[in-house]
Amino acid sequence: MRLLRSTDLALRVLMRLAVAGGSSPTTRDVADGMDVPYTHLAKVVAELQHMGLLEARRGRGGGLTLTEQGRTASVGAVVRAFEGSGDVVDCEGPTPCPLNAACRLRGALRRAQEAFFTSLDPVTVADIVAEPTGALLLGISRGADPRDGQAADLRDGQAAGPRDG
Repeated sequence: MRLLRSTDLALRVLMRLAVAGGSSPTTRDVADGMDVPYTHLAKVVAELQHMGLLEARRGRGGGLTLTEQGRTASVGAVVRAFEGSGDVVDCEGPTPCPLNAACRLRGALRRAQEAFFTSLDPVTVADIVAEPTGALLLGISRGADPRDGQAADLRDGQAAGPRDG
């Protein structure tokens, strides 16, 4: 099954905030860190806030923080919320399927989709950021290059060169 881009972003935001510690990154910080358009991420953040999974504060000292509900949220519930309850295939689209009246595929795909969601239900956000994932996420969040394990010094969105003492 292929997830929608918004579902992927929602899970990555929750994971990022779960390892944020005491910091509260802004939506723009998270978007830049994920290399995704701010406008796309802002929509996802608004939905996660509406779901009660994160808090977003504006202004000085503002930023995003994961709520306790967000930390214990079921991955299955988050995926369901973003994916919706629509069919896996579009049988009614611009060129309706001629088998529509007697199709068994749609029901089988719907059951498979529900089995997918059900398998994710017992998994929480806290589970998916447990060690060793949490440490790697934290390194990436701070601008580390996961390929070499060294933190990149970021200045104005660009990796900075060597510093003079």
